[in-house]
Amino acid sequence: MSAPTRREEALEWALGQLGWTQWSSKTVSSDASFRSYYRIGSGADRFIIMDAPPEHEPVQPFLDIGARLRTAGLHAPRVLAADPARGFLLLEDLGSRPYHLVLDPANADELFDDALQALRVMQSRVETEGLPAYDAARLLQELALFPDWFLRCHWRIEPTDAELDDWDLLCALLIRWALDQAQVFCHRDYMPRNLMVSTPNPGIIDFQDAVLGPISYDPVCLFRDAFLSWPSERVDAWLESYRVRGLAAGLPLPESSDLWRRTCDLMGVQRHLKVIGIFARIRYRDRKPEYLDDVPRFFAYLDAAIARNPELAPLERLIAAWKGRRQLAQ
Repeated sequence: MSAPTRREEALEWALGQLGWTQWSSKTVSSDASFRSYYRIGSGADRFIIMDAPPEHEPVQPFLDIGARLRTAGLHAPRVLAADPARGFLLLEDLGSRPYHLVLDPANADELFDDALQALRVMQSRVETEGLPAYDAARLLQELALFPDWFLRCHWRIEPTDAELDDWDLLCALLIRWALDQAQVFCHRDYMPRNLMVSTPNPGIIDFQDAVLGPISYDPVCLFRDAFLSWPSERVDAWLESYRVRGLAAGLPLPESSDLWRRTCDLMGVQRHLKVIGIFARIRYRDRKPEYLDDVPRFFAYLDAAIARNPELAPLERLIAAWKGRRQLAQ
């Protein structure tokens, strides 16, 4: 008789918590991590099981950050039961309508208004004591994903010593812009895929990697997303509205709209380079090739930032040189 799978173990554990004898279940999603999610239901009741193998994805950060968000009045899923040693959580079901499947040009203002109001609460009221710092070492480690995984594994090129010198200077520039901002609670993946249309709106998920980080990081995540793109004029208007309303609410945002726009652009470049590297790592380490399909969107974001920020000219030259030598891996 074969050993039970983790899904079977997770379902057996959850049923023991709920005391159900009649039930149904289905896979909700698996993400870019090692976690899996299942919806379990009986009659009108529905819950989510998180299965996070503890050797890869300890659940304690999820429990800690979720409690901080709920204490601040934000809609993170309630935890009904937990077995951290096995990596199983039984969670409130926030529904099946993530922002990225619901957003359209007509409803975007309303939905993003709710998301930005939640973000203002997050950046002003959520307890940050004990959070890891989004410091220079962490920012640089993330930037290194681009040459280590995308250039070397996907484009199959080795940067020259001169190119690496230019790359180091670019990284220093991006890190300086990140650290010169106010540091606040930072979800670190505050994008439409991780926001659920719910009551109260939005439901917030995938928050376990939160840090104390740059105030522009989460607003940039929201609007320069892996799955949805918006006209730059509309993104600029949303970001400026966040600055104005955030200042009125007491958030430590720049008084200058131009400085805020440049801050968001350069913070975005750090994230875009990181995400491109992550998508390549998921492809070549984790054997999930579909994430690379969204890489052109991030190069488009980089092109837009380069076009209006002269200090990014070295990045334009580097990308052009590397693109000219690329040999795509199969």
